[in-house]
Amino acid sequence: MVEFTEEDLDFYLLNQVDLRRRQVSKTEEEVYAIVQELTSAISTEDSRFQPISHSGINNENIKVQSPTQCFIMVPVRGLAAYTERKVRQWRYYTLTGSKLISPVQEPEKLHQWLEVDQFLKSSQEWHQSDVTIEGDIVPSKVVAIFKALLEKPLQASNFHGKLNVLESVGPTIRLAVETTEQHVEVEIVPAIEIANLWPKKARWPRFLKRWPSKEKARTVKSFGFNLLARSNYHWQLSFTRAERELLEDMDEDGGYRLRCLQVIRKMKEDYWCPGNKPVITSYHLQTLLFWTCEKYPRSKDWKNFQKCFLRLVKKLQKCVLQRYLRHYFVKSFNLLKYANTSELDITSQKINNFLINPGVYFH
Repeated sequence: MVEFTEEDLDFYLLNQVDLRRRQVSKTEEEVYAIVQELTSAISTEDSRFQPISHSGINNENIKVQSPTQCFIMVPVRGLAAYTERKVRQWRYYTLTGSKLISPVQEPEKLHQWLEVDQFLKSSQEWHQSDVTIEGDIVPSKVVAIFKALLEKPLQASNFHGKLNVLESVGPTIRLAVETTEQHVEVEIVPAIEIANLWPKKARWPRFLKRWPSKEKARTVKSFGFNLLARSNYHWQLSFTRAERELLEDMDEDGGYRLRCLQVIRKMKEDYWCPGNKPVITSYHLQTLLFWTCEKYPRSKDWKNFQKCFLRLVKKLQKCVLQRYLRHYFVKSFNLLKYANTSELDITSQKINNFLINPGVYFH
């Protein structure tokens, strides 16, 4: 067995991880600029969709799942003052508006129905039949409108050779974006931003947990959540802004939390789970880190780089082997529920090989 040292981790961090950071940062900037121009053109056609430049600083609406896979949220306009209240339980309509005898399937743990009347302020456009059925704002209808609006700007000469619409199943919008160095697949999702409100489904922070601090938890919850149009009937809860805040200043005590995440992410991309559509994404690893921080809340638990890194790898191995990783805020939802089991088994074996002989990967 070939061992590795903290010096090996530091060297890997300074070389491989930093190289990845620069490459991803450049790709992200190029993708952001192209999609910003695209959404600006769409916004002039339909004011319900905002250009992504209006959604905040630091590209907060972009999530990099892998170096060749991005996820971009396009904020909508005209819906404000959201109220969380009990909505009617059953729906008996199809996506075309015709009646059903039996009700539509109920939303999963990370999803919900959305009625236009849940917003105390809503523009008239959101009450129209092109996006609503029986008072519900239907995500697949919102996606269909956005997808139709894509056609005109994509014909513009400034997008030739840069953008192509990819075929997709269900209410999703996938684009192939050509950057100077590589082909990037981008999923674009209309999103309703809801600030200063925390959903009841997210029972967090958990009782008697020491991480994060009470002050940090209050700040995290103040960022609220998003509702994403990613399924036919139900809106998906997303906590991108809250998660970014949770990562902010995570290692102000001098710990190695984020550096462990950076190294394990690079290892995952290079050895355990490579490819354009990895079964384990950066989001899975981020979630794993949150759970580990909660279990090991003390500063001294994160002072030894090698020990912290191996702890995180072993936790990843356990999650992949069991095919179970709980969402950090809505813990009743398993993020690996629909993951390809064969790919998970292959990834598990690769991680196991690493744990048997980790030093080989650093020398």
